[in-house]
Amino acid sequence: MPREMIERTEMPKQEPEVRRHNFDEVALGLGAWAAQREAQRCLQCKNRPCMSGCPVEVPIPDFLALAAQGKFEEADAKIKEKNSLPAICGRVCPQETQCEQVCVLGRRGKPLAIGMLERFVADYTREARRQRGEDPSSGGPLSCNVNRVAARVAVIGSGPAGLTCAAELAGCGYNVDVFESLHDTGGVLRYGIPEFRLPKAIIDQEVNYVKSLGANITTNVVVGMTMSLREMLDSGKYQAAFIGAGAGLPYFLDIPGENLNGVYSANEFLTRVNLMKAYKFPEYDTPVKIGRRVAVVGAGNVAMDAARTSLRLGAERVYIVYRRSRTEMPARLEEIENAEEEGVELMLLTNPTRILDDGRGGVKAMECVRMELGEPDASGRRRPVVVKGSEFILDVDTVIVAVGQGPNPLLTRRTEGLALTEKGNIKTFDEFGATSIPGVWAGGDIVTGAATVISAMGAGKRAAQGIDRWLRSKIESKPEVE
Repeated sequence: MPREMIERTEMPKQEPEVRRHNFDEVALGLGAWAAQREAQRCLQCKNRPCMSGCPVEVPIPDFLALAAQGKFEEADAKIKEKNSLPAICGRVCPQETQCEQVCVLGRRGKPLAIGMLERFVADYTREARRQRGEDPSSGGPLSCNVNRVAARVAVIGSGPAGLTCAAELAGCGYNVDVFESLHDTGGVLRYGIPEFRLPKAIIDQEVNYVKSLGANITTNVVVGMTMSLREMLDSGKYQAAFIGAGAGLPYFLDIPGENLNGVYSANEFLTRVNLMKAYKFPEYDTPVKIGRRVAVVGAGNVAMDAARTSLRLGAERVYIVYRRSRTEMPARLEEIENAEEEGVELMLLTNPTRILDDGRGGVKAMECVRMELGEPDASGRRRPVVVKGSEFILDVDTVIVAVGQGPNPLLTRRTEGLALTEKGNIKTFDEFGATSIPGVWAGGDIVTGAATVISAMGAGKRAAQGIDRWLRSKIESKPEVE
């Protein structure tokens, strides 16, 4: 049978009625036979269109060719030449709008399951190494043509941008110190993505791999308070720095009643559940009050995560309240479908106008208004317009606001000479993320606002390239001492 005629392999999942009551990973992964069969669908196109859709330049056809031969550990090593976090990317990267979107097989059927295969070879390698008694977090280092140098680089933030930048630089031989403000590593990977989508053990594995390359990671250091960026650079210890601090400042709706008990930002809610391990109750008695009826305002991946987490914490009914239609929902289609299968109800073309007090300082209900779509706005999506006289009351006792996040100002506003945008994001001045301060680069959500994990990784990778070029030019320009 021609390879393009083989049907795409789909990953098995927990049944919805079962998984909505636990925090175990929803997607169960592929078996070796299924993975090899799926990899054999690859046409090995000469012009490699799939690679144009990968922000971190993974040699996709090369790793697929190895997987098609059953050489899964070699496939994992091939990925790690460009991507230090394959087990994470295989789970949360939106492949359907990137590498898989431009897969030639998609023209006549379903594209190759590149994301599922990336996840499989990473998981297979981890388990194979464990069974052999080896460190499952170690592996071949990232490829680089630079000899080991004495320069030291500070990386601020251990999220996807920071980890990627640190891995690239450490793999090239630089001394790298990563500073994380929270008590554990991973940034948004750990505090923002639920256990059922990205297990903490996978994050630990990938972080340990970055450490195995030589990067040092220190937690509980808030650059901007514990120490300043200027002090780090002026001390002479660091010759360059990368800021990958993410976007941890939640946006709100600016409507009456948002200060009531029972109103969360999605950032706070998911941080309590993920980073503070509320999903392990009663082992961890983290305070998270969840009502019987929950409204999550927003329709991105964070909103889906908050809604599905609410169900698992015991909510009886959970609504996604979104002012546009299903077509405009920014969440991955897979996550929307998973949420609906689990019982999350979509209230589309609906916008909250105020949150009502129960008389005791808590949430009694949320007043909403119906919307209709007008002409496209600056984002290209049709602008939601209020339908006059359409107000109604939604009976809820918990409201979770998931309408985006901005940059935390602790670092940015306390760093003299750091140029910012009107929204407070860091301004960059070239493709590598150079900032207004010589020797300092930035990337990820702190620059772009909340975006995808893989886009942040791409920014971290490009910044590492920029730092490498800059440091190499300084080293090469130093006069030799006779």
